[in-house]
Amino acid sequence: MKKFICTTCGYVYNPEEGDPNADIEPGTAFEDLPDDWCCPLCGVGKEMFQEMD
Repeated sequence: MKKFICTTCGYVYNPEEGDPNADIEPGTAFEDLPDDWCCPLCGVGKEMFQEMD
């Protein structure tokens, strides 16, 4: 699974870790995050994330 980085603050969403603060289970792909999920550091939406190489 690919990691995605927030273009605003640099937070990296790692699907192997999920987002425990938002009850996102480890193993959740970025594409499977809820539409209303936002960056846990700066609060921007998924549209502000880019896939990492």
